[in-house]
Amino acid sequence: MATKPKAPTSQFVCSQCGYTAPKWLGKCPDCGEFNTMQEELVRQSEPVSSRVGAGVSKMQTRALPLSQIGYEKFHRVKCGIGEFDTVLGGGMVRGSLVLLGGDPGIGKSTLLTQVSAHLAKTEKVLYVSAEESCSQVKMRCERLGLNSDNLYLLNETCLEDIETALDGHSVVVIDSIQAVYTESLSSAAGSVGQVRECAAKLMRIAKSKNITFFIIGHVTKEGSLAGPKVLEHIMDTVLYFEGQQEDNYRLLRAVKNRFGSAQEVGVFEMTDEGIKSVSDYANLFLSDTRGIAAGSAVTPSESGNRCMNVEIQTLISKAPFGAPRRMSLGVDYNKLVVLIAVLEKRCGIPFFSSDVYINAMGGIKLNEPSVDLAICAALASAANDVPIDKYTALFGEVGLTGEIRPVAYADKRVNECIKTGFKRVILPAKSMKACQKYADKIELVPVQYVGQMIKALHLRPAPTMS
Repeated sequence: MATKPKAPTSQFVCSQCGYTAPKWLGKCPDCGEFNTMQEELVRQSEPVSSRVGAGVSKMQTRALPLSQIGYEKFHRVKCGIGEFDTVLGGGMVRGSLVLLGGDPGIGKSTLLTQVSAHLAKTEKVLYVSAEESCSQVKMRCERLGLNSDNLYLLNETCLEDIETALDGHSVVVIDSIQAVYTESLSSAAGSVGQVRECAAKLMRIAKSKNITFFIIGHVTKEGSLAGPKVLEHIMDTVLYFEGQQEDNYRLLRAVKNRFGSAQEVGVFEMTDEGIKSVSDYANLFLSDTRGIAAGSAVTPSESGNRCMNVEIQTLISKAPFGAPRRMSLGVDYNKLVVLIAVLEKRCGIPFFSSDVYINAMGGIKLNEPSVDLAICAALASAANDVPIDKYTALFGEVGLTGEIRPVAYADKRVNECIKTGFKRVILPAKSMKACQKYADKIELVPVQYVGQMIKALHLRPAPTMS
């Protein structure tokens, strides 16, 4: 007699350290945190021997050599917003999962509502609003001037009920994943177990029925996506919608993309008519007063398949209590500390009694090593109160010995400076060969050490204090 399959059971997992327990505990025995135990579903598979004994043949998994694997060509569909399509890699891919995260009120629902309305012209789109009523979504569509009979609205939070309404729809928007729950677990919506199980079920539905899912996710106070890391691992594309609510401009950044570049950045503008793409972003990250005050430098930053000039501004003031403070916005804090140490040791510019503040214009984040030279130039300019010419740009990686190392896409960076009207570029000496073809269009100044850059910009280092 065949044994019955065991019913799914659950366990409780600490969201901080991963400790598991068979029942709920107020305090985690491992890390000592309170109220971190979240329920998760545990499936117990039926033994293979029992299935074979019941007449079920055992399926064998067979690996294929690389030469016999067929190439699957992905068909992309335009979403109607140029910058959104660019960040996705040229448009959405059918059967993919796209996760969009961002701060509350940043415009995630507005963006996907516009995308849904455009796709509804050729696709049957379902917008699942788990946090708003259907009338609220309709009011937003009327405010944006959107209307389509192929755009269906559903106000539901149970995943099993949502699954029954997916028939015939090729694109589905889930707003948001933290508000959806599955009946397989008894924990509240938004818990670690619920988010993980709902994301796994949506992944299976997307791949089996070839449905494209756009999923909105909340972020924590640290700025990362709320929920377990497996949520990002399951997704094909993970996007972050960034910006200040009081600012009209927004940045859409791809941090993971299985069908395109994972470093693309899209620029948007919030208007009364909705979110619009900003195609002319040449001066978006530059101030009109650069070159007048000391402490600013411009660097061509490479993001995915595009290059844009970004201004870095620094401010240096005397530390009031003897303990200097360092603060960075848009630039890695550890990078700032290291470059300050290089300038102190290799160039004799003192910062030990000064507060140092640095900011990347426009709210953009600069993570690539090519911005090192511009940061050093801005710091040296602010420390010696000598402004840098507004038509000069810099790029290059700075080592601990003060040497300037070459970076990728040097010729593309120089070309961007030419298009935006710059007259001089200070670059690594080893990148000079790749950029020599632009020597008749712009002045190229190769440098090997940070001291040479300071001399080329006439930023005299301050005398060291005894």
